[in-house]
Amino acid sequence: MNNRMMMWLMATSMMWLTACHKNKIAKNTKQVIVDSVAVTEPDSKKYSIAVAEVVEPVKINEVAFDYLTAKSKVSFESDKQNFDNTNVNIRMKKDSLIWISVTGVGFEVARGLITPDSIVFMDKFHKQYFVFTYEQLSKKYNFELNFALLQSVIVGNLPFPAQPGDRFTKQDNFFVLSQDKGRIGVNNYVAEDNKKLTKLNARENGTNNTFALEYTDFRSINDLLFPFTSLVMLNVKSLQDGKPANTKITLKHSRVDIQAESPGFPFSVPSGYTRKL
Repeated sequence: MNNRMMMWLMATSMMWLTACHKNKIAKNTKQVIVDSVAVTEPDSKKYSIAVAEVVEPVKINEVAFDYLTAKSKVSFESDKQNFDNTNVNIRMKKDSLIWISVTGVGFEVARGLITPDSIVFMDKFHKQYFVFTYEQLSKKYNFELNFALLQSVIVGNLPFPAQPGDRFTKQDNFFVLSQDKGRIGVNNYVAEDNKKLTKLNARENGTNNTFALEYTDFRSINDLLFPFTSLVMLNVKSLQDGKPANTKITLKHSRVDIQAESPGFPFSVPSGYTRKL
């Protein structure tokens, strides 16, 4: 297994969300929204039309926390590499820190610390470490990555908080929050029964790049509903050769604890480690 890939997993799971643009939307004077959503099938591409009625803003049920810890397993499937059920321990301080420990058979192989300013990972197996700013990553991968986005994926909250001017519609058993964030357009599907974000679709205008996120297995943690399974599906063009690249990432929590006090975030790079670019 590629240890560097494991270290990058929690960050790269959200890299492509911000490479998506807004779906084309038409609205008539009766406040009926018509969304054109592309559905890719094995041998063809079809476009389905969904009609939705504009509704008043909905209060979304989100996870409030100061500190959070989780024991999880991550699976990764792409055209070039696959691995299943890699053990990951996560510690978080809301809006400040995400601490990640990746373990192999009985020992830690990698540790990461993600802050609003930078991402640092240690490869303990090869005694190497990596330091990146979000600006560097955005330039290298042609996407816009930020701390809030990564935090939201782990806990199941909205990646982008609802703002005045965002639009709510009703489609089947979901309230759909549609957001335009400059380069991207996002449709957040909020379940009617529990008001939780259940899935998210994003699309890049003018390309076939898509991002989909689904949350399942909701359980009660301190009277808050928390998704214990997250599925990320990416369908993007490679920056190197322009060919389609498909990626599927599954994050399954076995335990989640919301805490009032810091669990600790031990992180220091030993002097003998080599910095890699």
